[in-house]
Amino acid sequence: MVENKLPFSKDVFINRPHMFGGDSYQFWKVGMKIFIKSIDRQILDDIINGSFAPKYMVNNEFLDKPWSD
Repeated sequence: MVENKLPFSKDVFINRPHMFGGDSYQFWKVGMKIFIKSIDRQILDDIINGSFAPKYMVNNEFLDKPWSD
């Protein structure tokens, strides 16, 4: 029998996040943060703080920039 030489067990998610099953929320939350950070740090910042919406100023008032611009 060949011994597993991987640094993680077979049940650890690497390519996709573990689905939340209703229990162990704190464990799932930490795993999701690590998974999202591994993709892109900015994504986690957008999830926590909200994404940046481009704006422009007209008559001393900020308006949302249309998607067409």
